Amino acid sequence: MLDDLTTRDQRMMFGLLTMVHMADSREQLESDTETLLSVARKHLCQMSVLKWQQVDGMNTVLPYGLRRIHTLRTLTTESTAVLIPFHTQEIMQPGGIYYGQNAVSKNMIVADRRKLLNGNSFRLGVSGSGKSFSAKEEIVDLALSTEDDILILDPESEFTSLVEALNGEVIRISATSDTHLNALDMDAAYGDDKNPLIEKSEFILSLFEQLVGAGNLSAKEKSILDRCTADVYREYIRGGYRGQVPTLKDLYRELMAQPEEEARGLALSSELFINGSLNTFAQPTNVDTKSRIIDYDIRELGEQLMPLGMLVTLDSIFNRVIQNWKKGKTTWIFADEFYLLFQYQYSADFFYRLYKRIRKYYGFVTGLTQNCEELLKSDTARLMLANSEFLILLNQSSTDREELARLLNISDNQLSYITNVGAGHGLIRCSGNIVPFENTFPKHTKLFELMSTSAGDFQGRDEKGRKKKSGR
Repeated sequence: MLDDLTTRDQRMMFGLLTMVHMADSREQLESDTETLLSVARKHLCQMSVLKWQQVDGMNTVLPYGLRRIHTLRTLTTESTAVLIPFHTQEIMQPGGIYYGQNAVSKNMIVADRRKLLNGNSFRLGVSGSGKSFSAKEEIVDLALSTEDDILILDPESEFTSLVEALNGEVIRISATSDTHLNALDMDAAYGDDKNPLIEKSEFILSLFEQLVGAGNLSAKEKSILDRCTADVYREYIRGGYRGQVPTLKDLYRELMAQPEEEARGLALSSELFINGSLNTFAQPTNVDTKSRIIDYDIRELGEQLMPLGMLVTLDSIFNRVIQNWKKGKTTWIFADEFYLLFQYQYSADFFYRLYKRIRKYYGFVTGLTQNCEELLKSDTARLMLANSEFLILLNQSSTDREELARLLNISDNQLSYITNVGAGHGLIRCSGNIVPFENTFPKHTKLFELMSTSAGDFQGRDEKGRKKKSGR
């Protein structure tokens, strides 16, 4: 005991363990008593029978908080903890967000990701397990209780109704949409450096690498692009970043005016996306990119436009984060169908860099995906998952459960909470603590209609996910 107290940081406790058992007759009572004493002796535990103190023993056991048996023995903290049969891990952080109820204790689970060393998060689960609904609950809480900005990358158009209800801006990006994002948008706050033009030049190089193929841009072509970028932005920068922002069409004309043959080759390789049918990023921006809540709806981008569209969208998101950081404002980023980002090298590299750096920019990333097995094929994604301090694991397929158990050290008992469970049930991992949870939401509410993504709840809605006016 002395060694425990001096070297193992144990405390000395005074404890008393009192048991009460009852029977229908004295003979049965004495028989049960002898059985209990026998079991105790078998496990090297000493027990004594209270004689003439039955009433005091009863009052000690009842939940009065009174001790009527004046006998104590010394125990270490470790020994005392063994006598506490109902030890439940709780998550209750002041000022946090409600994420559900503890499935064991039924207490509320309240967590504040801003207080974690790494507040980035993932929500993993099969289709219909409640990933999107959980993310929407968090978005609503953030929208109503904070002044933080919320940016959503939405490949399945699942967040449009909610964002519109919260007076946010939905930017539907496709080749046929009348919504346009100018790939060359730039203001004085663009980028992380003092010279926005340097950052924009690097972005344009990445953009053309997407068009001609990674690694296929020669040093001469890079020099031409850098020169043309400076020429295109010269008047705009001289005007104090006011007036008409240049577009890719201006860059195309500048390339065609250059004497080098390589410049015309660059212009030709980008013609489809500038003057052709996929020119949605070559026109002036006609949406509110300064809105507090923005949903980038990229469902209809198409295979040809997706790499370029992802590049422009991620550039817009990252620079919004930088601008907010300079203002001292927090930014929350939600990326649905997260595995899609790892199908393109640029978006995978972008999110990995963002994941590591966004903490210092007052930002938090949340990834949602149902294809865990496909996501875990990427070493970058596995590293991001293993280092995330906040995870919500919902119902998982058998193969995904095995992978996640190995990666996150989840016990067999804990795995039962993500095996064949209903929507909104699973595990929350916060700061290394894994807690089973359940989260239900009242169905006959306006918020439930806006947040639900189940097929039955979409009856009576139009193709954009908004409720039809008829039928109500």
